[in-house]
Amino acid sequence: MHVHDYFDELTRRDWDTGADGTIRFAVVGVGGFARKAALPAIADADYAEATVLVTGSPERVGPAAEERGVEHVLTYEEYHDGAATDTYDAVYVATPNALHPEAIETAAVNGKAVISEKPLAATVEGAKRAVSVCEDADVPLMTAYRMQFDPVVRRLREFVGEGGIGDPLQLHGGFAFDVLGGSRGPDQWRLDADLAGGGALMDVGVYPLNTARYLLDADPVAVTATARGEGVFADVDERIAFQLEFPDGVTASFTAGFSGYPKSHLSVRGTDGHVELPDSAFGTEDPRRVAVSRGDVRAVVDGPETSEIREEFDYFAHAVLTGDDIGPDGEEGLRDVQVTAATYEAAETSERVEIRYS
Repeated sequence: MHVHDYFDELTRRDWDTGADGTIRFAVVGVGGFARKAALPAIADADYAEATVLVTGSPERVGPAAEERGVEHVLTYEEYHDGAATDTYDAVYVATPNALHPEAIETAAVNGKAVISEKPLAATVEGAKRAVSVCEDADVPLMTAYRMQFDPVVRRLREFVGEGGIGDPLQLHGGFAFDVLGGSRGPDQWRLDADLAGGGALMDVGVYPLNTARYLLDADPVAVTATARGEGVFADVDERIAFQLEFPDGVTASFTAGFSGYPKSHLSVRGTDGHVELPDSAFGTEDPRRVAVSRGDVRAVVDGPETSEIREEFDYFAHAVLTGDDIGPDGEEGLRDVQVTAATYEAAETSERVEIRYS
């Protein structure tokens, strides 16, 4: 097995069979991530375009709409009332977590395909509602796990899945950023437990969690955890460490944080080798580097400057245009919310918690 057999063609779109047309998106929630990351990604996409912005502050979103050539700006009330439904084909939900289900439900009622930011909802009940309404309306629902569309991560899954490091044994990783940094202060929805559903785990801890599930193609069965939060973080976890148990004795130890030095990394150790994303494993700005060790061989491959957010929108739009199955779907988003709920229970009780998928 040669490492470069997997990583030489990093820009390969293994899902792209070609599609005619584009999908017009209504972007629901036009906060910093939507403006700075999602809208530019949609503008660069081959199969997607933004035609509607939905916001609570139309006057503030006007410049972003003009810059991106988006003709329609709706309030949330207008969106939920069904305004301008003939101007978009699909909905991208980027509101605070607790508001995802109602935005998804409106899209489903109007027969629109949906891609929702992670986590799918702030609670297990909310995530189940989101999945149910889309199933009832027979519209596709995708959870926006951008890591699954990064070409390095997609090739890494192939490499691990085909025995590149032998049998996986342990995963380690973490993601931390200063949530109060820059112009962000304590008056933000990420620090509101009702809107966010939690703190660092819900916002950045889901990245190593979901990426582990993706690489292993397996769901964790139990979790232990320790969380800390005080001051402005009194209602949410500022820092959390959690260990997941997967089938066949595989374990994963992860951390997430809202303070301190920003860092993200991920590694997988197996019976015959080790792979690592050592720098900016979960960030959006820098190309990813993958380091592979197997026996006496060590290879380092630098990924391309490819926007996984653009790839995510193109994948989703391509699937809607062609009628292909979509993954990560709503059910996958629900499972991650069930894992986070069990993780918070483990942190609160200081006990090992078996994860319930029901």
